[in-house]
Amino acid sequence: MLRRFLLSTKTNLFQNPNHPLSPSLTTIRTMSSTSSQRMFQLKLDPLTGNTEWVIIDENNNDEEQTFNQPLLATTSYLDMLNDSTRNTAFRQAIEKTVTKPCHVLDIGAGTGLLSMMASRAMDGKGTVTACESYLPMVKLMKKVMRLNGMEGRIKVFNKRSDELEVGSDISSRADVLVSEILDSELLGEGLIPTLQHAHDNLLVENPLTVPYRATTYGQLVESTFLWRLHDLRSNEAGASDGIRLAPPGLESVIGVKRQQYAMHCDPIGEELKPLSEPFKIFEFDFWKRPESYGETELCIKATDDGRVHAIVSWWVLQLDREGTIYYSTAPRWIRSPTITSPVDWCDHWKQCVWFVPGSGISIFKGGDINLHAIHDDISISYNLNTRVSTTEVLHDGLTIGDFQLSLPPERAAIYGDEGWRLSMLKAVKSVGRGNLLCLVADDSVYLPLLVAKFSEAPHVISSFSRLKEKGLQYLQAAARASNLPPNCIKTVEKGVKQLTMHDTNQKKVDLLIAEPFYFGHDGMLPWQNLRFWKDRTTLDHILSEDAIIIPSKGILRACAIHLPDLWKSRSCLSKIEGFDHSGVNATLGACGHLPELEEGPCLPFSLWQCGEFDVLSETFDVMEFDFTKQICQCEGKSQVKFTKTGVCHGFALWIDWVMDSQNSAVISTGPDKRYWKQGIKLLATPRTVGSQGSTNVQACCSADLEASFNPSNGELKIIHDFL
Repeated sequence: MLRRFLLSTKTNLFQNPNHPLSPSLTTIRTMSSTSSQRMFQLKLDPLTGNTEWVIIDENNNDEEQTFNQPLLATTSYLDMLNDSTRNTAFRQAIEKTVTKPCHVLDIGAGTGLLSMMASRAMDGKGTVTACESYLPMVKLMKKVMRLNGMEGRIKVFNKRSDELEVGSDISSRADVLVSEILDSELLGEGLIPTLQHAHDNLLVENPLTVPYRATTYGQLVESTFLWRLHDLRSNEAGASDGIRLAPPGLESVIGVKRQQYAMHCDPIGEELKPLSEPFKIFEFDFWKRPESYGETELCIKATDDGRVHAIVSWWVLQLDREGTIYYSTAPRWIRSPTITSPVDWCDHWKQCVWFVPGSGISIFKGGDINLHAIHDDISISYNLNTRVSTTEVLHDGLTIGDFQLSLPPERAAIYGDEGWRLSMLKAVKSVGRGNLLCLVADDSVYLPLLVAKFSEAPHVISSFSRLKEKGLQYLQAAARASNLPPNCIKTVEKGVKQLTMHDTNQKKVDLLIAEPFYFGHDGMLPWQNLRFWKDRTTLDHILSEDAIIIPSKGILRACAIHLPDLWKSRSCLSKIEGFDHSGVNATLGACGHLPELEEGPCLPFSLWQCGEFDVLSETFDVMEFDFTKQICQCEGKSQVKFTKTGVCHGFALWIDWVMDSQNSAVISTGPDKRYWKQGIKLLATPRTVGSQGSTNVQACCSADLEASFNPSNGELKIIHDFL
């Protein structure tokens, strides 16, 4: 798959095109002798970790070229364009602001929706400049403009806005700025440096802007679920295996990065206890040049007794100067008489969560707590009462400033989960004790310690090449904290495919083990962790004949689901505020009214984050992957038995990892596990389904689901047939 940035990704203006959905941090654009644009993007093979460059050429006029569809289908463009509340608010504000012919600049133009709104507001008079740096979107934009008879009215530049020059690209500074380059945190897509450059170089003094202003808000909350997502030290303190990944002195080396995390908070609303009223944090005016740095001190009064585990934050857009048109990303429990949140669920903007370090801060109703908030060019951060040093020297010479192993929040929660640890322990103990050579094949820091403690392996080799020397220091320090022998763990500073018998002291590997977990795979489909199977195949030459493989197999499982919110957000576009967008549906991977035999993409989502959902069938097995053998083509077919009447929007698919040969230790990554992503296969057309004996004559009582796995590229093809 192609590496891509989604809305929640932190970016830098000079690394990332200034629109909300740049597909890749590593993007290079060149000019040929004929002045045509050419873009190079880095493509990642999820089964090997290898990368290669893909060329996108402006002269190729085929908007539907094969790589574009799967690339753009995994972004949030479609979800954003289906956000009717957003679209209407921008249209109303543009019509209210652009009241006479003038020069309008649209930065991060996407499909050109805001540019077309501005041109229509001027009856085709005046000048509209659309700036879009991502070449595939420029192609789609031109297609949309042709469909709407707007192609000659809007001047399109395939550039970043900081590359535009007055007198060269545009004849004069713009009178009006319309732009939507916002992520869930507000600043993460380079809003501040983009506005700074625009005010310095592209806009008249005191320009009109849409939006006019953005304000960030926050609320102190108590939530056991949010606490488990970051406090590894406390959660593993009572673990029966005795392994301590974050013992005293090392808890600042390994853990969750101190930043805001985009998350839908409504699904955990009943598990979450507000401990303050909402409070205003920062205000950013689009109509004037913003500062790169800002800080504020707030004294917040507690509204209840509790422990502050996190700060939930959101933002409110004031789109017009008079303050009559708003858009809010607030959770549904926040009510305002003048500001309404979108009626429909959407995924492109969520709330943000900032984890309070450790086990939180205890407060009492009526008490005060001091909040120090800071923003820079691309992020907002907080401290409650205390500030954390970034240069503290820890055990064994490890320094926070030069080495930190950052875990995704879900991985930190998994590492602290007693049930998950017991499953891993059961699998390792099933191997028995003996003089075994063990190789940990993935990016796990837990397994080297676990195997070293519960086997008699003279050495546990970790192929986690990212850690290198500092990583070895960490693992050795963690081993001492877990009362393990010195030098029981060895790391090799190379990838799996470079390993030879020299790295194992000419001894064959007796135990190959993985969680499996790979850094950078957090947003990928479940079966893309089958990289472990590819690695196991690559390592076959150094495995003993009777080598034990953990996990021993994977089971692809599935269930039918009712997902009205997600399906609607990914459904086909027709007219958006009067502009035809039907020409982008195939490229953006839309659902509904697709050409015959054309399927929508399978997308990685945590089902509990997808708005309203319901499970409509029994869980069923689709196919098995046997890791004791080399990677191969796999196929499977199963009948879906519906258990209740409802509208089926698709299927959720995941892998259950069978850790031992006795099938007694199984780690499921299914919909009832909130720390994992599933693969969501949406139907082109929703179907009414029901159980056997259903009184609904239109309901399908069963369906067939067929899948095939391609070992050359890691893709899973899914076919369904309702009976």
